[in-house]
Amino acid sequence: MSNSWRKLAGTARLPFLLLTPACLLPAVAAALACCQPLDIVTLWMVGCGALAAHVSVNALNEYHDFRSGLDLRTQRTPFSGGSGTLPAHPELAPATRRLGIVALLITLATGIWLLRVTGLALLPIGVAGVALVALYSTWIVKYPLLCLLSAGLGFGPLMMNGAGIALSGRLLPEILWASLIVGCAVNNLLLLNQIPDRAPDATAGRRTLPVVAGSTTALRVYQLLTVLALGILSVAVAIRALPPLTLPAALPLLAGAWVSHGMRVAGARSDAMTPYLAGNVAICLAVPVMLAAGLYLR
Repeated sequence: MSNSWRKLAGTARLPFLLLTPACLLPAVAAALACCQPLDIVTLWMVGCGALAAHVSVNALNEYHDFRSGLDLRTQRTPFSGGSGTLPAHPELAPATRRLGIVALLITLATGIWLLRVTGLALLPIGVAGVALVALYSTWIVKYPLLCLLSAGLGFGPLMMNGAGIALSGRLLPEILWASLIVGCAVNNLLLLNQIPDRAPDATAGRRTLPVVAGSTTALRVYQLLTVLALGILSVAVAIRALPPLTLPAALPLLAGAWVSHGMRVAGARSDAMTPYLAGNVAICLAVPVMLAAGLYLR
């Protein structure tokens, strides 16, 4: 890979792309349990489309944050404030925009292919997913509730149920329940990452929950979403919508108490937040992986 391509890859935020396969795993596990064998081509197209959507939203977000001047005002942490690629290499801004657009077109192409294979059941999910990607950086960030829920909706109910339908041919109830749990965890991931950026976000016109309500309220919402995820998991297992082997997914969710306490103690110090932001990323990755293990081993 040439040096310019390596720099451009930074705008896709490659380490964060791990979230996509993690969120797809429960759908793959559930489809394997009920519908073996899986069609490898369909699985490949699902993965490509989901990864392309994630690359697109990351690249477009990097581009818009650079154009608005936000990237120049943020104090970056390993988990917030953008990748820092465009402030260091402003000549890559047009290429970053093209990367976001091309990745979105790849998402559309894979979605059309999957529609031909699975039928129109995927259409509303696909339309909603493309809208989230295209509108996040320019419109959704102006509305606190939409900004709070959009990431969880995209990676949880939309991505997971879309993958489940594509791989199994039908909506799988266990994936519907699992996607709500994952959605809460992903909402919390983005919510906490917005706390260090709340001051520069406000100057750029972003109306995230930490901007409009403050970090204390944001942490209360974080706790509420954690409790909601635990409640959904407990109810789903109690009514046998999810197998008992998915209960260990509660363990990383319980670690959210440590994360929220640490963030409160850290106050406004970005460097002190870093261990808890890292812990929150680990929670968000562990929850879908553990749900997938439980769904496959049931």
